[in-house]
Amino acid sequence: MLTIYNTLSKTKEVLKPLEGNHVRMYVCGMTVYDFCHIGHARVMVAFDVIARWLRHRGYELTYVRNITDIDDKIIRRAQENGEDFEVLVERMIAAMHEDEARLSVLRPDIEPRATGHIPGMHEMIQTLIDKGFAYAPGNGDVYYRVGKFVGYGKLSRKKIEDLRIGARIEVDESKQDPLDFVLWKGAKPGEPSWMSPWGAGRPGWHIECSVMSTCCLGETFDIHGGGPDLVFPHHENEIAQSEAATGKLYANAWMHAGAVRVDGEKMSKSLGNFFTIREVLEKYHPEVVRYFLVSSQYRSPINYSEDSLKEAKGALERFYHALKGLPDVAAVGGDAYAERFADAMNDDFNSPEACAVLFEMVREINRLRDTDFNAAAGLAARLKELASVLGVLQLEPEAFLQAGAEGKVDAAEVDALIAARLQARTDKNWAESDRIRDQLTAMGVVLEDGKGGTTWRLAE
Repeated sequence: MLTIYNTLSKTKEVLKPLEGNHVRMYVCGMTVYDFCHIGHARVMVAFDVIARWLRHRGYELTYVRNITDIDDKIIRRAQENGEDFEVLVERMIAAMHEDEARLSVLRPDIEPRATGHIPGMHEMIQTLIDKGFAYAPGNGDVYYRVGKFVGYGKLSRKKIEDLRIGARIEVDESKQDPLDFVLWKGAKPGEPSWMSPWGAGRPGWHIECSVMSTCCLGETFDIHGGGPDLVFPHHENEIAQSEAATGKLYANAWMHAGAVRVDGEKMSKSLGNFFTIREVLEKYHPEVVRYFLVSSQYRSPINYSEDSLKEAKGALERFYHALKGLPDVAAVGGDAYAERFADAMNDDFNSPEACAVLFEMVREINRLRDTDFNAAAGLAARLKELASVLGVLQLEPEAFLQAGAEGKVDAAEVDALIAARLQARTDKNWAESDRIRDQLTAMGVVLEDGKGGTTWRLAE
């Protein structure tokens, strides 16, 4: 059985799809005003692994991850750049897709944009007004009446009376209660706007996800996910809006990825420890970054540091050293390992435990190399099959081990020297063989001889 930790119940629960074998999952995506950062990468990769495992286990999955393409930050950044907000949005979406492709993150099945669902937002807002859960004060805004929704705070465990302490209404707001939140914002000069029953304006952030998720997956679906900072108020407000509008449970389970800290501190531009995915990938191989992210359980906090990335790189090198020189064959054996891997992943996607199983397979592959080369190759194929669920070990070993050699050594020259050394060894010219090895060592090249031949990598 596959169990997942439900943020709503604060317990692990057996996954029981609402419709047969079909799992419907919605994840809050990016607000596209800037390049994605390492925190975004954590959410991207976490739910990519979840999606991969669900499909690997035979579930029919519909995975929806939205794009917020209208927002205060987007408008502000476009104005700072002196460009139309749509131009900024398209550029940032293209960059986001490039980043996730480099991290081997598979695209979701559906990727709705907020601006494509404006009419649906009008419809849900009107339903909330008709039911008394929302009100239009007459200034172009529409607010949600938080106090009317019984159970507000059930996801975040926050109490309305506690939230009201210190809460206040801004001068330019027309709220009845300081906790009420905006569903529709009246238009301001120079900002993008759409016509609505309440005048020109644009949607509030929370209503966007309620409408996109229910439009794509139905009024009740299986899993709603996102980053750790979204539990309150975003996801809490989504529940209030959606359940008030439909009268039905919004999502069966809620899943949240853990936060990323940098050298033990919260990531922040003001602290100078804020890194975009692009900046990180300038220093580290994409698979190193991905492995770093999957080597921790998806909902646990993770610490980004130079040491952590070096550990991830070292781990991958151990994997690829075990795979190098082995032929591509069908996966054979390793059933006990596969069963333990499945047990780990079925336990709330416990990827660190799954990685530990893969390391045990590496030790066995290395042992089999000297006793049963074919068995080693078959087990290596099983290793790659299981690792594909985590999105790693899908490169040729030499491609990974020699990554970063460009501009440091001439690969053709290295290959020619290796061939010359092989000929010297064939001729039993040991002095020449040693001379060539010393030449390669001076170039920063490490040779590794094995049954499958000689491979090379750059020294650390």
